[in-house]
Amino acid sequence: MIDSWLLALLQFSDGLFPAGGFAHSFGLETYVQSGRVRDRAGLEAFLVAHLEGSAGPCDAAAAARAAATSTLALWAEIDARLDAMKCVPEFRAASRQMGGQTIRAAAALEPDPLLVALLTAVEAGGTPGHHAMVFGAVTGRAGIEPEVVATAYLYSGTALLVNAALRLLPLGQVEGQRTLASMRPRIMRLGARAACAKLEDLWSFAPGLERAGVAHAELESRLFRS
Repeated sequence: MIDSWLLALLQFSDGLFPAGGFAHSFGLETYVQSGRVRDRAGLEAFLVAHLEGSAGPCDAAAAARAAATSTLALWAEIDARLDAMKCVPEFRAASRQMGGQTIRAAAALEPDPLLVALLTAVEAGGTPGHHAMVFGAVTGRAGIEPEVVATAYLYSGTALLVNAALRLLPLGQVEGQRTLASMRPRIMRLGARAACAKLEDLWSFAPGLERAGVAHAELESRLFRS
């Protein structure tokens, strides 16, 4: 028999879940327009920088901590630290927007007391409600282990960027899937490391991606919001 947590994980990490990720490229559009990412090799380099410099040691680690947290106060403390580490306004707003949409949908699906409390706090402005934090809380309440949560978060985010690349670059669906498959070992390694990270271990250093995020606001034409 398949445990129900697997179906919950698939649902919340699916690109069809209404988190709003399809509207964001997290700096990839800037790289494409500048010509620094123009093919599969460039896309893979971008994904590596994103995973190794930010998503893995920062967001995935936060998601793992959120999955293991059962109190609103501690959850909000981690959420505040994550908010302080997102210095690019577009990236910060995108993360908050996706988190807000996720917690609204999740609380409607499952009236778990903690999720309802998180929804109330986020909508009242008491905590930013970043996507990694909400993803961790929702999947953690479904009984999913922190390492699995972190790994699924990284995979979902990588798939989001690959799908964005398919709209920005002359890449076929098969090339996109090859790119995604090539990231599997890295995602597994970073997910395992994120699950072991403590709150003080969270870090992010991706200056190239952050500069691309800042420049994105001034592009003459934009397909994505970030």
